[in-house]
Amino acid sequence: MTSQTTTPRYATSRNLTLAEGRQSWRESGEGPTIVLLHGISSGAASWAPLAEHLGSYRLLAWDAPGYADSQALGNPHPTADDYALRLDAWLEALHVERCVLVGHSLGAMMASAYTALRPERLAGVVLADPALGYRDADADKREEVYRSRWTMLAEQGHEAYAAARASRLLRDGANPSDIARVREGMQRLHVEGFAQASWMLANDALEGYLDGSPSRPALKVPAMVLCGDEDRITTPQASHALAERLGLPYRGIPRAGHASYIDAPQSFATAIDTFSRPLFKTE
Repeated sequence: MTSQTTTPRYATSRNLTLAEGRQSWRESGEGPTIVLLHGISSGAASWAPLAEHLGSYRLLAWDAPGYADSQALGNPHPTADDYALRLDAWLEALHVERCVLVGHSLGAMMASAYTALRPERLAGVVLADPALGYRDADADKREEVYRSRWTMLAEQGHEAYAAARASRLLRDGANPSDIARVREGMQRLHVEGFAQASWMLANDALEGYLDGSPSRPALKVPAMVLCGDEDRITTPQASHALAERLGLPYRGIPRAGHASYIDAPQSFATAIDTFSRPLFKTE
């Protein structure tokens, strides 16, 4: 493994080379570790608004395989488990023994797979504005979901794609600087990584990695569900229903759309801190 680091500011990207490929991330703070997994149209840089509110934690925000400087997965048709394996290799390389894992949107599917893979590494899991996946939909719907994003990016180009879709991730009347942040993230997307993530969304399912039998809890670690009250993509109704199916606490984020941690970083951070602090104190 080779490592390349620069200054310890969150805004600076870090890279290392794993046996599985190059991996990039952003980092800030000191203290117990919280790992941040972004959604399908985003990247590690999108978590910057959250960093100033969680300075008493070490925040590790990865760029998923195929995003930013992270090498794409070898499997062109991956499952969430493929992402979980890369995540595990990265955390192992960084010597992260225990953490709270926060998965946003598609990242929540990756977080559920990682919970099944390595529960012993987790103090807790937060499923934020969670994408549920379309594994159980009919073939036509899965194909539509798979091709609805990356093909538009390839055909329209980054600037047009970002201009058309960025505001949908935020609440109505969102701060223009927040829209610009989402748009900038979309302009950094790579078609290959975007296509792989789209395949996973279309053909896998968050709950497929969780044991939902009546006799056992759905997750092997403490967990909760968060959702922006104005989320138009993974709606509060769908997220609350997921929390009920899994027997988990639910918390809404006021005045926040799908990218709730960008719309309302302070409220999102408070929810994360309230969940995480007792877990780390217990340990």
